[in-house]
Amino acid sequence: MKQFSAYDFLQANRKKFTELSNQIWEVPELHFREKKAASLVGKALKDAGFKVTENVAGLETALLGSYGDGKTVIAYLGEYDALPNLSQKSGVAHLDPKEKGGNGHGCGHNLLGTGSFAAACTLKDYIEKTGADVTVRFYGCPAEENGSGKAYMAKAGVFDDVDVAISWHPNVINAVMNARSLANYATTFQFTGVSSHAAASPQLGRSALDAVELMNVGVNYLREHIIQDARVHYAVTNSGGTSPNVVQPYAEVTYLIRAPKKKEVIEIYHRIQKIAQGAALMTETSFKEHFEGAASDLIPNQVLNEVMQKAAEESEKITLTEKDYEFAESIYESLDEDSKTGAYDMMSPHQKEALGKRKINNLVTPLLPEMIMYGSTDVGDVSWVTPTVQLAGSCWAIGTPMHTWQVVAQGQSPVAQKGMLFAAEVMARTAISCIENPEVIEKAKAELHERLNGVSYESLIPSV
Repeated sequence: MKQFSAYDFLQANRKKFTELSNQIWEVPELHFREKKAASLVGKALKDAGFKVTENVAGLETALLGSYGDGKTVIAYLGEYDALPNLSQKSGVAHLDPKEKGGNGHGCGHNLLGTGSFAAACTLKDYIEKTGADVTVRFYGCPAEENGSGKAYMAKAGVFDDVDVAISWHPNVINAVMNARSLANYATTFQFTGVSSHAAASPQLGRSALDAVELMNVGVNYLREHIIQDARVHYAVTNSGGTSPNVVQPYAEVTYLIRAPKKKEVIEIYHRIQKIAQGAALMTETSFKEHFEGAASDLIPNQVLNEVMQKAAEESEKITLTEKDYEFAESIYESLDEDSKTGAYDMMSPHQKEALGKRKINNLVTPLLPEMIMYGSTDVGDVSWVTPTVQLAGSCWAIGTPMHTWQVVAQGQSPVAQKGMLFAAEVMARTAISCIENPEVIEKAKAELHERLNGVSYESLIPSV
């Protein structure tokens, strides 16, 4: 029998995958509101022959597509949520919103979800042609940016019987993501006071805005007394009004707390709660909390990282045209000087030399030593439950920061689509290597067991 070619399958179905990615790009929706995107992905799964389950873990925009009934279960993780205020026209290398104040796929999740779907379809074709004793699943995961959809799904147990989970993320390099991430916890503190005329009767007012400001000052002092790798961010999401002549009766602030371990996040959160209590006491106001989301720290898996690295090195290299390079150059020139300088930080001298003046890095980066990524991802929750591996796939001009209009501008470009299909091939090859070498899966599970060191998975999402 002819050896299965993931590349041939993906190229034969290239139009279907790029069209789906473009369609999702056209309907950027925020966390837990991705109804159009979920509908597009659900239809694509059904058309491809997957059995589709909707409302997974009670989430309206979460999907599960499954094919096969084999003993080994391979899961692909997909995302399709967008970001606010990042509307941007496609293919334009200067800021030019499609819709003022509109949403945009500023983290490339139109590519991410479709690339994982493409990998799942590739593995389905492999199962059909080889009769492999495998079940392939595609998990459509909402709200990665805000809300941590996978954390809810993990808490509901939907990954418990998965043997290996595979995902990727658009990036400026091709590299296995050998990194730990920070756990996080987000909550909004909602202060309520008493309104009054700020000049005629200030003594009757109790300012909720004062409480928010005092809380923020207190947390700023706290920063000196938490572990160095922790991060605390905040945004005043409601200042109570626009008139300075009114004592503001309501105000709120959202906090996002990050730390390397879940236990550390909760410890810092409890200290911040006490600061909120102090601010309320000082201003004679009251407060409530509204939980926003939480994610566990990411557990890397060296066994799977090495399998994916080999798959990346053996996959077909991304082929680029002069038009691709020209557009990348124009995007690069739109960046600030710090982003341009940082574009080369992750490159070895050999890569810099090989890249030359070109502003797209289509090379495969050697497997880097394990490091800490100071961001967070709800993939972390999946990685506590089953061995998990991720790829960074080159889809953007070098130096492009995530969560920017430049990402949106490149979201439908040929470069992005080529990077997406490269990632799909790598993810498919990774799964096939695990299937054909079952001892790899056992070693990956043993590594996860060792890294957890007897600590069981517990979701940071509060039980209500």
